[in-house]
Formats: sequence, structure tokens, C-alpha cells
Amino acid sequence: MKKRIACLGVLAVVVAATALAPGADSRTFGATPKMPPASSFSTSIDNRWFPLRPGTRYLYTGVKDGKPSRDVVVVTHQTKKIDGVPCVAVHDRLYLRGHLAERTIDWYSQDSRGNVWYFGEDTAELDAHGHVTSTEGTWTAGVNGGEAGIFMPGRPHLGESGRQEFLKGHAEDHFKVIGLFRTVGPRGKRNALLTEEWTPLEPGVLDHKMYVWGIGTVLEQTQKGGNERNELIAVTRR
Repeated sequence: MKKRIACLGVLAVVVAATALAPGADSRTFGATPKMPPASSFSTSIDNRWFPLRPGTRYLYTGVKDGKPSRDVVVVTHQTKKIDGVPCVAVHDRLYLRGHLAERTIDWYSQDSRGNVWYFGEDTAELDAHGHVTSTEGTWTAGVNGGEAGIFMPGRPHLGESGRQEFLKGHAEDHFKVIGLFRTVGPRGKRNALLTEEWTPLEPGVLDHKMYVWGIGTVLEQTQKGGNERNELIAVTRR
């Protein structure tokens, strides 16, 4: 049985992100954080800024490369060990003008301090006929120099930054916390967190992401170097 738990309009989030985005480039490039022992990790991801409960489905709508987009993200019950660490699989399907354009499996795990780590992705881009045209961006921690990174800290604080992933020349995303809010959403009580993300592989691009406490990602928007936007419109759980 499906249980609908949220249907979000995030106009207030957009206003906050625009108003509090830094005027100057505040990017810094840190090293991959030291990973704790494998025994400290779990597939039970309950980080309140980025919870991944199996059976949860997130629906986003927006635009990418000038085309209307629909993004379906599902937290699965599938798990496997990557670099000795138990990880949970999250399926991501991106549709452009109704056609499946990208399909991705992302792998996450959480350490004993509540940090959510990113252990890799299996991604494919498809043409209008459903044929795979590229798997660029695919990487796995522990394979060919790939290293896991912290995707979401257990207790993020303003100004905190880090590297989320690493495979030289393929996966080098970084993040920085640039805003924390308490008055987002129709009830005015939801806590929210704003980050900026970038990669040295695309030096002219800067993205913003907004997270809401207890829900996860509610908005992704390119601030510089592109035209991409994803807004959460519904969350359902089985």
C-alpha cells in the first residue's frame, strides 16, 4: 500500500536560496575525507537531512538543457558491499520530454556519526530510441582509484565543505554549506539547509541544493553555467 507523505511547493525555498547565495565564488577544494572502518557503516540511513528509507519514491519536475524534465528517485531494498562497506542502492530515472534520458544507480552508506557517504554510481545516458550513448560518470569506490566521499554530514554547519566523490577526471564533486533556515514551507517550521556544489571538471558551473529536515533534497538549481532545475513535488512510501 502506498502512503503519500508530502507534496511540496517550494517557492519560499527559491526565495531563500536566491537571497542568501554568496555574491562571490566561495569554492574551495578539499581532499577526500578519511573513511572510518567498514564495521562502523550501515545501510540504515536515517540522517535527517538526507534520509534514505527503502520503499521511498521522490518525484521531481523541472528543466534540463531547455527541455522539460521529470526525475523519479527510488530508495530500494537492494544492498551490496563496496570497498568492504555495506551500501544501499538508489535508482534515479531522468525523463526529458517524456523519454528516458538517463538511468543511474547510486550507492550510499552511513557511518556511526551519522555521515552519509557516497560510494559510486552506475550511470547511462540514452538516446530517443532507448540506446545507451554514454556511461561517462560511472565509478565505484575501491576500483581504479575511486574513493568514497561524504555526501551529507551528520551535523552540517555553516561553511562546512568537503569532497563527495573521487575518480580522477570522472567524479570530483564538492559541496559547501552556505545557509541554514527555520522558516521554509507552508507551515513555517521546517528546517532547511542550502549547499552549493561544483566540480573542477566543469569550472564554470555552480549548483545550489536545498534540503528539508526529515525529507531530503527538495530543490536543485544551476546558479551559474547552465539551465537546470529540479523541484520536489511529491514523496510516497510503500
